[in-house]
Amino acid sequence: MAVHLVVSPADRARVRQAIAEAEAKTGGEIFVVVARECEDYRFIPILWAVLAAFIAPLPLIYLTHVPALAIWLVQMATFVVFAVVLSVPPVKLLVVPRHVKREAVRALATQQFLAHGLHTTEARTGVLIFVALAERRAEIIADSGIATRVDQKTWQGAIDGLVAEVAAGRIADGLTVAIAAVGQTLARHFPRKAGDRNEIPDDLIVL
Repeated sequence: MAVHLVVSPADRARVRQAIAEAEAKTGGEIFVVVARECEDYRFIPILWAVLAAFIAPLPLIYLTHVPALAIWLVQMATFVVFAVVLSVPPVKLLVVPRHVKREAVRALATQQFLAHGLHTTEARTGVLIFVALAERRAEIIADSGIATRVDQKTWQGAIDGLVAEVAAGRIADGLTVAIAAVGQTLARHFPRKAGDRNEIPDDLIVL
């Protein structure tokens, strides 16, 4: 999928504007990253194929007198068919365990948080809103200056709403609402002060 088909220029402008409006009321810094897929998960179809190839011959071994060569051929065919079918992208995502997706999303979100310097703001008030489209998951990561005063559970409402909008194909709508919600929370705990400056670009990155 081409980047411009994921987030249009108009959507980017909406997101940047939403960030600017949210940050106008707080000393916090908000940054947004959208990833089309966090992992290729290529090892998952292979694992399922190995399991299927291990199980498939058992009925033939214990319940029939099929020659060993035929059983071996069935085993190999089972492995190949499962590996190929489960490697088709839409199918592959269905067989990836939920906890594997969760950890992949969290790992990439953390990497992006650090890569874009959200841990380097003067008051440690950087916040990353991260969306994984293929996995249909989202993460909000707040730096230590925020995490000491805002519990991670506080972000769950924004995360749930964002995921629902993304699942419905309304990526920009979900992002702008999530940005506004995060901005309101930051404004309560970290209201904007004289001399506050914009340390992180008001931007949206698509991976």
